Amino acid sequence: MSAVEKETNRQTILHYWNQGIRNGDRIHALTKINRSTVFYNLKKLREKENVDHRKGNGRRKKITAEASRAIGQYVRRDSSLSLKTITNKLTQKGIDVSTSTVSRHLKEHNYKKALPITTPMLTSAHKEKRVEWARQHLNDNWRNTLFTDETAFQLFRNTIERWYKGKRPIRPMPKDRRKIFAWGGFCSKGKTSLYCFTQIMDASFYIQIIEDHLPEIKEKLGASNKIMTPSTLVGLPRHSLKRMFLKL
Repeated sequence: MSAVEKETNRQTILHYWNQGIRNGDRIHALTKINRSTVFYNLKKLREKENVDHRKGNGRRKKITAEASRAIGQYVRRDSSLSLKTITNKLTQKGIDVSTSTVSRHLKEHNYKKALPITTPMLTSAHKEKRVEWARQHLNDNWRNTLFTDETAFQLFRNTIERWYKGKRPIRPMPKDRRKIFAWGGFCSKGKTSLYCFTQIMDASFYIQIIEDHLPEIKEKLGASNKIMTPSTLVGLPRHSLKRMFLKL
């Protein structure tokens, strides 16, 4: 029988008691509540004048206050710990619990476990440079400008889940994780073809990519054009192409 059903039975017996019906057999006949339950609660009403559940008569919790503090410390120091690792640490302290017990305890204390939300690794200085650059070029004519950038595709994503309370944690992730890279550009008249590579990007290699794509760039923008590199746009210290225009 669930705790809710037990409480309902107690309140039903109390109701009949308050109505002046205090015979156990009579209440049992009216409610079909187990006879022993009826008489037990009537005895409590006569002796204590209530049917409140007696506290402290359940099974003692295996995770004591000391163990609870230890679990909290483990999770704060390393939020990626598995339930098995936490359980083993408790066992080493002489606390014999199961992984399900640890999981239930963490859930009761509002802990969740999930992959952190990834976010670009931008510092305050990077953000300020972006705003500064945008203000300087607010009224520029972008019709003959090609914007270029490259990105990395990671073959195996991060699968380390972490414990947290409240909002899901955010983990800064580097954009370049040495997997498969792709370069491309776009302008008001279309986009370039996609170029894939695996080597590390530097200034000379970037210029080589631009030169290899000159025919299609000129086809879209003509002889008078301007190419914007990623570092020119966002002020990030990447590839030593800091805030440079390549005019072709």
